[in-house]
Amino acid sequence: MIDVWINCPDDETARRIGSALVERRLAACANVFPRIWSTYHWQGAIESEEESPLLVKTRADLFDALCDAVRELHPYDVPSIVGVPVEHVNAEYAAWVDAETRS
Repeated sequence: MIDVWINCPDDETARRIGSALVERRLAACANVFPRIWSTYHWQGAIESEEESPLLVKTRADLFDALCDAVRELHPYDVPSIVGVPVEHVNAEYAAWVDAETRS
């Protein structure tokens, strides 16, 4: 199981991507967090703006397919898609994530 963090330009985009990932069974669950302030280099300049973090729970073997779907749905040229292995999780929740991401 992995948690995947995806920064989105706004809550609407985060909800739309999260819903699509769950509908496609690429994620079992999607959480949209309160807006954050991001500062980063982009095309030779330092940019700063608000973003909406999206956290999805999925299986590690779905990461590449999930990335493809996010690239298709995300308005950024280079969206941040970061998978983090889950080292500790209760067995029932892990089984639920596994079952919900099977077609």
